[in-house]
Amino acid sequence: MTIMNDAILVEFTLNGEPVTVNSHPLRRLLDVLREEFGLTGTKEGCGEGECGACAVLMDGKLINACLVPMGTLAKHDVTTIEGFRNTKRFEVIKAAYETEGGVQCGFCTPGMVLATEALLSSSPHPSRDEIASFLSGNLCRCTGYDMIIKSVITASKEGDGLW
Repeated sequence: MTIMNDAILVEFTLNGEPVTVNSHPLRRLLDVLREEFGLTGTKEGCGEGECGACAVLMDGKLINACLVPMGTLAKHDVTTIEGFRNTKRFEVIKAAYETEGGVQCGFCTPGMVLATEALLSSSPHPSRDEIASFLSGNLCRCTGYDMIIKSVITASKEGDGLW
């Protein structure tokens, strides 16, 4: 990280590619993803880290991009839904969400899919309660969560051996 006036040069990995961004250190990762890279799958919902619409993976862990200042990103690995969609795991999760009706309006879907990936990476066969607890930071106004929980269970079964 190099400081230039009020801006800094931040080097990190984005969707598997090294990138450098000239940004104010307090600028949100969410804004940089959308405005600098055109990665609009990461959305702003609440802007306070409560809804999960801005969820991305940082070093494999689920985070809310609206809460991450650019000054903290140096040398980290960030994966957005756009980067994740080119994986076998995404295909399994996508198919499970389609089969179980876990997608309706789609606003929360990128965050839910990345949350599913994060959960299954740490617990390949989670219980229904574990799924509900893990997804509690991602809000959905359409599905009532039951179909999303079923989607995660199906992905766990169908992707056995991937996680």
